[in-house]
Amino acid sequence: MLSETKLSLLQQLVQSATNEEIIWTKGYLAGYLDGNKLGVNTPVTSAAIPVSVKPLIIYGTETGNSKKVASQLLANFKKNKIQAKAVDVFQYDLTKLEKESLVLFVMSTQGEGEFPQNAIAFYEKLKASDVDLSNVSFGVFGLGDSSYPLFCNAGVLLDEILIKKGGKQLLPLVKADVDFAQNVIDWENDLLNVFNDSPTTDTNVSIAKSEKTAHKKNYTGIISHKVILNDKGSNKETYHIEITSEDEIIYEPGDALGVIPKNTQEDIAFILNYFGTDATQEITIKDQKETAEKWLSERNIKGLSKRSLDQIGTLIQTYIEFEKADLIDVLKQVSKPEMATIEALITILLPIAPRLYSISSSPEAHDEQVHLTVNLNTFKVGNIIKTGLASQFLADYPIDTELEFYIHKNQNFRLPNEDTDVIMIGPGTGIAPFRSFLAHRDATGAEGKNWLFFGEQHFVLDFYYQTEIQEWISTGVLSKLDTAFSRDQKQKIYVQDRIREKASDFNKWLENGASIYVCGQKSPMSQDVEQAIVEVIAKERNISQDQAKEVLEDLENQGKYQKDVY
Repeated sequence: MLSETKLSLLQQLVQSATNEEIIWTKGYLAGYLDGNKLGVNTPVTSAAIPVSVKPLIIYGTETGNSKKVASQLLANFKKNKIQAKAVDVFQYDLTKLEKESLVLFVMSTQGEGEFPQNAIAFYEKLKASDVDLSNVSFGVFGLGDSSYPLFCNAGVLLDEILIKKGGKQLLPLVKADVDFAQNVIDWENDLLNVFNDSPTTDTNVSIAKSEKTAHKKNYTGIISHKVILNDKGSNKETYHIEITSEDEIIYEPGDALGVIPKNTQEDIAFILNYFGTDATQEITIKDQKETAEKWLSERNIKGLSKRSLDQIGTLIQTYIEFEKADLIDVLKQVSKPEMATIEALITILLPIAPRLYSISSSPEAHDEQVHLTVNLNTFKVGNIIKTGLASQFLADYPIDTELEFYIHKNQNFRLPNEDTDVIMIGPGTGIAPFRSFLAHRDATGAEGKNWLFFGEQHFVLDFYYQTEIQEWISTGVLSKLDTAFSRDQKQKIYVQDRIREKASDFNKWLENGASIYVCGQKSPMSQDVEQAIVEVIAKERNISQDQAKEVLEDLENQGKYQKDVY
């Protein structure tokens, strides 16, 4: 059997060949096989020789996965004596693109099929430019999550615009799901085959999608227990949620739980009333028939992207200036035009995307259960206080009522060997996976030392899982604990401040082989923590911060610095 890439190449060759060329090829292959059977060297008219290629790898990333893929490709290319280089798309000058000969893009997808933040400007400039890529061969490796409506959409859009600008597709677009390790290996092997087997990199392959996705198992369970972890008077509302299922829930520490929330009856009723539609009215969209109420319960109406807002603006005949907005807020500003229909609205709205929550339990310690640590997300829009769709959905979800969910595997956030020391930095709900880590190491008797950095606003009101943490300290499971309660004193103190205070010990742990884990808000927490780590390494090793960044990058490439940030 041929690989998908080789099959695509063969199909392209056959489609473009004349009858005479096909007949000649058939005879050539027959002669080649006969020659091999006889053990003789069959002469060929043009030997396939290795090609001197210098690939440029450009990656666009939000959580770091694309950078990891690019780093892996770069390392393996070098092992194969291929001179390659990798660059963040944010740092790449678009004007240089048409001067390249071979470019490999590794691009993740965010939210409603959007580009990662560091790649938005590149894509928009590329789309608006008159760049000529006729001398550029390219390949696109898309990273995404097939649970989301627009799977790998950023990779798809990038692939399309590169072709439109004249680029020659070296290999078919790859759309890789969350468990992408094998996809990377396959793509790398296909690239090496093309580099070695083609006399030129000018290989125009017909577009074929390579989607080797890991199927997610859907579970049904009930929320058997739910409690607020904060004490009265706290500014936060953080829930500990326990989900029980009759099925065995298969997961590992570091994984997340995916849940698809539904819109509230209040919001659904407002939209139905706006369009003068009965909840039970049956509506057919793309051969699927559902009631209006069911359609609206499962369509995203919160934090709509500019693309969706522009389409809605056309529907209700108004200009919407916002980059993001809730549908209800938009409809409140405009009376319904006579021609606007609820069918047209439903067609515009995307399905609600899953929300992922880091699992805070361990299968070894919490039989037949999976635990979550969920903060009720509150924010202001003008003078109106709003809450996050998914966190409010879980906060309101009735006890002992069936809930559908799935396990999101996270191979890039895994505990090391049991004798390896770990440093865990998880302020707020970032503590969730580290409760899982500690419970797992406690239950399995792992010998590695464990150091936890935890932070919140107030010690008395917001010290999540305090009793368990104190128990782990007393039994020696938790070797070191450093806390930072920002509002318990005049000057705010955060986990990054504690890291700086413990610089000597922190660096010694790293030099002795410890792995670092960070979980929580990406901005600004994870950036501030990373900067503190860089400063500690630079200070304790008497090197520059640029050198310290290289040390941290090496740790990341080795899998000894892992982040789960959002």
